[in-house]
Amino acid sequence: MSDNERSGPSSDDDLSLPKATVQKLINEMMPEDIVCAKDTRDLLIDCCVEFIHLIASEANEICEKETKKTIAGEHVVAALQTLGFEDYVEEVDEVFKEHKKQQKDRDRKSTRLENTGISEEELLRQQELLFAQSRIKFEAQQQ
Repeated sequence: MSDNERSGPSSDDDLSLPKATVQKLINEMMPEDIVCAKDTRDLLIDCCVEFIHLIASEANEICEKETKKTIAGEHVVAALQTLGFEDYVEEVDEVFKEHKKQQKDRDRKSTRLENTGISEEELLRQQELLFAQSRIKFEAQQQ
């Protein structure tokens, strides 16, 4: 959770997207011989933030109607449909399913550690040993 989320509601002026990330996306979409001006990039960022706000607000309303406390992916898809973005629903569904699959894979990987049978104390001891060995190597290289 970011500092802005923890400190409560903030003004819309505080909301933005990382400029470098947006610039990278723009560069990937545009032909190499086309350049995007900074003010155009900033306008795109403002449009994206407004779009996210619109979808999130609608998803929140749908969530509240279902008496849920957490907005789920299904609420976002429903919000897209409600707001007239049906053309995007199929692709968003595909991305959502892929995200859920990646989450399951990540969860499986985290349980592998639990299934090793090694206690947390032993893992910590092994980690400290590796740090000590690395420190010795580093100090030897410095001399």
